[in-house]
Amino acid sequence: MRLPTALWPAALLLPAAAAANPPIVAFEVPEERVRVETVARGLAHPWALAFLPDGRMLVTERPGRMRIIAADGSVGAPLAGVPQVAAIGQGGLMDVALHPDFARNGLLYFTHAVGSQEANATALSRARLEGNRLTEVREVARNPIAKVGGQHFGARLAWLPDGTLLMSVGDGGNPNPRNLVDGRNIREQAQNPKSWFGSVLRLTAAGEPARDNPGAANSRRGWDPRVWTIGHRNIQGLARDPKTGAIWATEHGAKGGDELNRLAAGANYGWPLVTHSVEYWDAPISSERSRPGMVDPVSVWTPSIAASGLAVYRGTAFRGWDGSLLAGGLMSEDVRRIRLDASGRHAGETRIRIGARVRDVRVGPDGLVYVLTDEPDARLLRIRPA
Repeated sequence: MRLPTALWPAALLLPAAAAANPPIVAFEVPEERVRVETVARGLAHPWALAFLPDGRMLVTERPGRMRIIAADGSVGAPLAGVPQVAAIGQGGLMDVALHPDFARNGLLYFTHAVGSQEANATALSRARLEGNRLTEVREVARNPIAKVGGQHFGARLAWLPDGTLLMSVGDGGNPNPRNLVDGRNIREQAQNPKSWFGSVLRLTAAGEPARDNPGAANSRRGWDPRVWTIGHRNIQGLARDPKTGAIWATEHGAKGGDELNRLAAGANYGWPLVTHSVEYWDAPISSERSRPGMVDPVSVWTPSIAASGLAVYRGTAFRGWDGSLLAGGLMSEDVRRIRLDASGRHAGETRIRIGARVRDVRVGPDGLVYVLTDEPDARLLRIRPA
């Protein structure tokens, strides 16, 4: 395995923890002994959760609403000022991330779909939270190329310590004769570093390219200046380890082949040239599982868990959990606790059965784990030690 050799700031140059033969994790793994309790009910397809400094929680709903949940679990009315979004297929109002200095400036960032069924894109907007209202709403980034249909928006966010923001963008969708770029399946754009499709972007707080991104630092490289990594299908789990600085991502495969990856600036994660998944109709996508110059996954889920929502657990409330990854599964209806060894390799996995599609997983300021289910009448759950 060979990684790009460009030099990056030490805080961002994270060696990819991968193996030529990553572990394939079966659908059924041992059960984790914990207690799952309901905090709130009555949410409509919630997508993301953020903890406000005063102990309340901000939740997005995919149809286009934001709500605040009080510490006692009562669900507030929809916030005023939320812009109209394109609730198309998998798209709508998606992730939300508070500005690192939110307690002082009240700014938050959220991803959403814009456009129509025939021409839509993933966008990033910024707003100020004032009481039960968003003000000063402004779109700061949008994929410059529109796609057809409602698949693969990506849309996860994660702040870095230098004040830049990571944002995933999906590959645009499965093969569709109406969804082509330059006459080819749109997903092949994941190998085009000039395209946002199938990438992770790294942006300033104003939505501009981070100045030391691969393409911004070296225009001869041929990368779009906002693109940070390429070769992804549809990242919907993105989290930074506050202790090690490692950036972790979970992404959907097609049929089988969901991946856990450790991200590094300028790296190519292979999709769709290298993959462990097959088409939904069982045809092969690629015969290659690894290729020089592309980063292998840390682990692979086959069958798919439909990975969505990812957190790094740093705390003491759960004995032995410190440093574990917590990955939600839409199809598996669970949360996977992934143990890592000292080198960042997959060292075992257990599951917390939820019994509903898991959309987001977050570690709360109390050291407990919070989960959003993806249902018409969804719940916010809290996981405690057994």
